[in-house]
Amino acid sequence: MEFNRKISKPLGEILVERGILSKDQLIESLKVQENSGGLFGEIVVRLGFAKEEDIAHCLSLQFGFPYLPLENYEISQDIIKLIPKNVATHYCVMPIDKIGNALTVAMANPLNIQAIEDLEDMTGCEIQIFVGTPSDIHASIDRFYK
Repeated sequence: MEFNRKISKPLGEILVERGILSKDQLIESLKVQENSGGLFGEIVVRLGFAKEEDIAHCLSLQFGFPYLPLENYEISQDIIKLIPKNVATHYCVMPIDKIGNALTVAMANPLNIQAIEDLEDMTGCEIQIFVGTPSDIHASIDRFYK
């Protein structure tokens, strides 16, 4: 799986350029990440410096994956059945649509190669990625997985 970066800058730099983070907030977020690990975007949200949507939009810019808000999206049960609930929850991924051999999913972390490979193996489909926020994806999992 090859990622075609649209902007070859770190997420933190993009957030600062867009006026979402101050330089001080960037430094603080990086220190927290260095000390406790974790995904930079999640740390920034947890610290209250940005909203999930801000992170999703910047990931879209950075990696060229489109952002897809899920709240008004209707997803058929045929599509839901392609990915078990435990897998969807574990990888924070939501199946959206399938056209031919291409399965479109929303992911909170579009760089999770392991998740993408597992989904490809599990479904036999080529995975097309959209970026979604973690809370949006979890709300959709709760809504569509009966």
